[in-house]
Amino acid sequence: MKILLTGATGYIGKRLLPILMQQGHEVICCVRDPDRFNPPESLRSNLSVIDVDLLDAASLNHIPEDIDAAYYLVHSMSSAENYEELEKQCASHFRDRLAQTKVKQVIYLSGIVNEKELSKHLSSRKAVEDILSSSDTYKLTTLRAGIIIGSGSASFEIIRDLVEKLPVMIAPKWINTRCQPIGIRDVIKFLYASLGREELYGQHFDIGGADVLSYKDMLLQFAEVRGLGRKIFSVPVMTPRLSSYWLYFVTSTSYRLAVALVDSMKVEVICQNDRINQILGIQPEDYKTAIQRAFTKIESNQIVSSWKDAQISGVLDFDISDFIQVPTHGCFKDIRSREVLSRKHTISKIWRIGGENGW
Repeated sequence: MKILLTGATGYIGKRLLPILMQQGHEVICCVRDPDRFNPPESLRSNLSVIDVDLLDAASLNHIPEDIDAAYYLVHSMSSAENYEELEKQCASHFRDRLAQTKVKQVIYLSGIVNEKELSKHLSSRKAVEDILSSSDTYKLTTLRAGIIIGSGSASFEIIRDLVEKLPVMIAPKWINTRCQPIGIRDVIKFLYASLGREELYGQHFDIGGADVLSYKDMLLQFAEVRGLGRKIFSVPVMTPRLSSYWLYFVTSTSYRLAVALVDSMKVEVICQNDRINQILGIQPEDYKTAIQRAFTKIESNQIVSSWKDAQISGVLDFDISDFIQVPTHGCFKDIRSREVLSRKHTISKIWRIGGENGW
């Protein structure tokens, strides 16, 4: 199949891309800045990159007409104060352009929106879904997820910062709000397995892990996995602004993202329509298993993507290697350089270090 992938430089897109390529699909990656997108050589044979800014309707003319399916994985929550309007514009431009192509299915990763009163963030996600589903020329499949747990995900890194930095937490009352976290591995499974499945056309589904937990439970179970003793106390008097500052100062998130997260954390995100588990034969993992998998990736330096990779994070020059570098404070550095004649030969030598060759 010929597949259009938006959000190719983002957290989800970077993990989905190699799966699509391994299955032999031709993938067209939409990126705003091609210079920031450097897929490995092994993926370039059946991959093309087009310069597309979803806010610029004219740039969408770069999208070829002969695509079979498309993934909509873009999100603007932390990019601007008016991100809801920006998201609507992006979705409208995308829908209108795809109406001029041969695409049959669009797969959209959204948020769980089962409560009557939604946060600003979740209302925006639902608005995008409504716009994308309003076309008569293709069918939309919407996968609605809550908190995504995986190495490099924003949720995982925030939880990790809180648990590993604070032995005792005085937390806002939303710490008792329930949610249904899902591992990144299962999210990618659902996204790929939904491709081309006509029984999913024109429908939406909730995807979540095996556990329904409060945020307090998530923090305490994370501490158990890490072998840390932690105490958490909730107070009813902490305002949303103070809660946002609490996340901002203790974790690696931006203040704007912290505000959006706090707003969303007051709303329960629990699956209702999860029939897709049976349709696709996928049984999502529990929360602790997702945490353990994340640390396995971190400890082996195999983080494929981070939430900071996306341009909307505001960190334009972020390199994923920065995410796994060892501490530098108080470390002695012995730096040497040498000119090499062949880059390919040198890299081959580097990958042979260890094992029988020794260190």
